[in-house]
Amino acid sequence: METTWDCTIVGGGAAGLSAALMLGRARRRTLLIDAGEPSNRHAHGVGGLLGHDGRPPAELYALGREQLGRYTSVEVRDGEVVGGERIGDRFTLTLADGSRELTRRVLLATGMDYRPPAVPGVEQLWGTTVFHCPFCHGWEVRERPLGVLDDNPDSGVHRALLLRFWSDDVVLFTNGPSTLDAAARERLWAANVAVDERRVERLVADDAGALAAIAFADGTQAERNGLLVPAPLHQRSALAEQLGATPSPEPGPVAVDPVAVDQMFLTAAPGVFAAGDLSGTMPSVPNAMAAGATAGAMVVQSLMAEQRG
Repeated sequence: METTWDCTIVGGGAAGLSAALMLGRARRRTLLIDAGEPSNRHAHGVGGLLGHDGRPPAELYALGREQLGRYTSVEVRDGEVVGGERIGDRFTLTLADGSRELTRRVLLATGMDYRPPAVPGVEQLWGTTVFHCPFCHGWEVRERPLGVLDDNPDSGVHRALLLRFWSDDVVLFTNGPSTLDAAARERLWAANVAVDERRVERLVADDAGALAAIAFADGTQAERNGLLVPAPLHQRSALAEQLGATPSPEPGPVAVDPVAVDQMFLTAAPGVFAAGDLSGTMPSVPNAMAAGATAGAMVVQSLMAEQRG
């Protein structure tokens, strides 16, 4: 722990890399520690990112690391932060290899874990033809037979109506008898969305590894080439809590336990910032990049306030 960093960023995805870029351009001594498991690592490409639409996530992050290499004040290190504590007005972070780093600021950009339905076949197809966001993945399965697997009547109807923008053939699978009321069924009927209340047993993939059908407990199948599912986001570790950050009192529609931040992306713990999915930002690479860039700039502002008053 000979070096005291101005800021240590935990997480090397879209938010973390963007924050590091802002800090590097401000000549702040910055350490970025990346465990190498971004939330979108299973995705075929990043959809909707201007200038990089469809680029594989690993390729995008490698490009970001390459650009950070131009800034001598930034160090990028592979590793996992397993613990952290405040020591006065500084923080000590402990890595899995036993090493420790001392830093003035911490920026958490660890991302979150998606937890899609525990249906056989979902894990193998996740991030390609089974997805949680039509804006990210809908274009790749457009104009094909699509489905929504959701047993919640409110969110299921919402997802099914939204998915109609990408296909004229959409079915809402409720995975058993549904509590849809007459008004909801009328809305779905008016949008030409069918409702299938059979119990889902598994998803069937074709030889190319894409979704081919939904298999039901009664032995029948329904052809589908894309499936939109709920996948609530959960924190990956206790690091935020260890550093004094607190969960948001009002979780969003996607994240179950995001870290509460203010407009500066500062958490309840002075000196600890959070950005990207972890901060409750609507999950997407463009949103994470914007949040990371803003959080990085706010870290610079806080360092200036500490040093200059």
